[in-house]
Amino acid sequence: MKISLIEPLGVRKEVIDGYAKQLEEQGHEFVSYDTLAQSVAEQKDRVKDSDIVIIANHSFPRETVEAAKNMKLLDVAFTGIDHVALDACKEADVTVCNAAGYSTVAVSELVLGMAVAALRNMAKANEVVRKGGTSAGLGGREIAGKTVGIIGLGAIGSRCAKLFMAFGANVIAYNRSEKEEMKALGVTYKSLDEVLHESDIVSLNLPSNANTKGLISREKIAMMKNNAVFINCARGPIVDNAALADALNNDELGFACIDVYDMEPPIPEDYPLLHAKNTLLTPHQAFISEEAMERRAKIVFDNVQAYLDGKPVNVCKI
Repeated sequence: MKISLIEPLGVRKEVIDGYAKQLEEQGHEFVSYDTLAQSVAEQKDRVKDSDIVIIANHSFPRETVEAAKNMKLLDVAFTGIDHVALDACKEADVTVCNAAGYSTVAVSELVLGMAVAALRNMAKANEVVRKGGTSAGLGGREIAGKTVGIIGLGAIGSRCAKLFMAFGANVIAYNRSEKEEMKALGVTYKSLDEVLHESDIVSLNLPSNANTKGLISREKIAMMKNNAVFINCARGPIVDNAALADALNNDELGFACIDVYDMEPPIPEDYPLLHAKNTLLTPHQAFISEEAMERRAKIVFDNVQAYLDGKPVNVCKI
């Protein structure tokens, strides 16, 4: 089979070469690219004649799926698969699998770090000290004793809850189903409105799909405390980001830490959050750590091997 890795996985070349060697020793052809395709046309050329295609988190549109006429497996080196033309994959009877779990630690640690940075004014403090200023007015608040609302208590949300609890926070959560394990740890399940209304810190940890798109609407944003910290390291389209910017600029929300947007960075100059006050913005980096990238590569190539062995794993429902 021809196996094509069409975009970088963020690991050393030697790591990819090691996995490639194993596949080539089994008689398969392996092709990889260490740059992103600059156009759909280039992307289509990269998948040509491929039986197995490996991608990461960049858009994989219908026309690319249709161009990959031999593709049997689309191996997504990412947790979410909303950047893939899933309807086209289903029509072409392509198996889609993902790398769920690789970034749980990385994302949850960034969420915790963002909360500390927001409450302790770290970005502003960095600017002040470089300009010869002092700590006056920069003391901030502690996580201990605060109510933290987790929206989406999957693997990442659950780990976030545990980290916040280790800091002494009271954790409440909204999720479609309730986990006895999390209840036993002290998490209290509540409605979405209750979580938004009661929390000092809100962490969004939901996948992006038809049910969650626009879930955190202008109306929902208005339910949050005017000094609350809102953190989104999940997906941009879940939130009305223009309304979020308005709330920040009108002092209706305390602070927002945002890693994901309505598009992949670079962000257009006129994007409202770029001009909102009391924000900490990062360029969709929550999932990226050295350790996470190593885990991701292993999962992705384990997916390939499992498929070749006739026992596919991490298969997504599409």
